[in-house]
Amino acid sequence: MFSSDLNLDYDKLVDYYKLRFQIEFNFRDAKQYWGLEDFMNVKEVPVNNAANLAFFMVNVSQALIHNVQKDDPNFGIQDLKAHFRGSKYVNETLKLLPQKPDQILIQQIFNRITKIGSINGG
Repeated sequence: MFSSDLNLDYDKLVDYYKLRFQIEFNFRDAKQYWGLEDFMNVKEVPVNNAANLAFFMVNVSQALIHNVQKDDPNFGIQDLKAHFRGSKYVNETLKLLPQKPDQILIQQIFNRITKIGSINGG
């Protein structure tokens, strides 16, 4: 391992190298799932906002996925996005109904619809 910082302790250098792949995975997720690659901003503030939002979403999604992976180890970002998209669809559909169904039926609908589009949660 090499570093241009001659004052950097060996232990810290090893820690930084261990974090390298996690940092690369975070960049990949920000680009692939949260729009870091797609934004078309050229001014400093919008670029800063878009990049920060993409990395914020990486952190939030990792926290949410971590909670679900205790019960379903294969649960991933696509499953998370499908869950929230399905939840939005169910909520909007329920608003259209003249009379709200009972809570048990609503929960069954949520469980079924939020799995549509998931990769591992189906």
